[in-house]
Amino acid sequence: MLLLISPDGVEEALDCAKAADHLDIVDVKKPDEGSLGANFPWVIREIRDAVPADKPVSATVGDVPYKPGTVAQAALGAVVSGATYIKVGLYGCTTPGQGVEVMRAVVRAVKDHRPEALVVASGYADAHRIGCVNPLALPDIAARSGADAAMLDTAIKDGSRLFDHVPPDACAEFVRRAHAAGLLAALAGSVKQDDLGPLTRIGTDIVGVRGAVCEGGDRNAGRIRPHLVAAFRAEMRRRAHEHAAGATTVS
Repeated sequence: MLLLISPDGVEEALDCAKAADHLDIVDVKKPDEGSLGANFPWVIREIRDAVPADKPVSATVGDVPYKPGTVAQAALGAVVSGATYIKVGLYGCTTPGQGVEVMRAVVRAVKDHRPEALVVASGYADAHRIGCVNPLALPDIAARSGADAAMLDTAIKDGSRLFDHVPPDACAEFVRRAHAAGLLAALAGSVKQDDLGPLTRIGTDIVGVRGAVCEGGDRNAGRIRPHLVAAFRAEMRRRAHEHAAGATTVS
């Protein structure tokens, strides 16, 4: 399971660089513009320059509307600015067909510029609160559009968590559908260390966090600290070893 950390700017990205041995992906977003709020192109470039070259940078292009052309241009801007993973929050898409239309435009824009870049179709575990596509539709949307990964996050950051809206068994079905379609499965949404057990058991490929590695567990008032990133990674390793040991015992 890969660990994705979301700094809120260049200063926090430098703290992520100090913890580079303990994380896999540095994620660029602008939380004050939404759960998957897009940051500025120059911030993506600065963060790309601030972290080790072997650490991929992901960038969100926003909680996007159903406007395929607009979103395609935003995605191209993110990949041109240095992002390897391009994440699109399908906030304004109310049907799978709309989601596929947006994502196909994004995939073409990104892959025409950089074929090796990875496109992530992102939805929301709390979709029922904002009226967008069902979370379990995301793997099919990603597969039909030619994207590389399907992701769930939470849209409304009010303290509720991923499993509050999509329980572990439903998340397991999300991961199963993603893997059956040849996609990576990413899960986020106020994930804590206590969630790592079920996330490991269901085969999550990427876990995304912010608050769990901020001072006081506060994604807004706290700041990412390298020692908290290291502690989160240590717990990931412990859970992975525990799961592997259990699998060995069963077999």
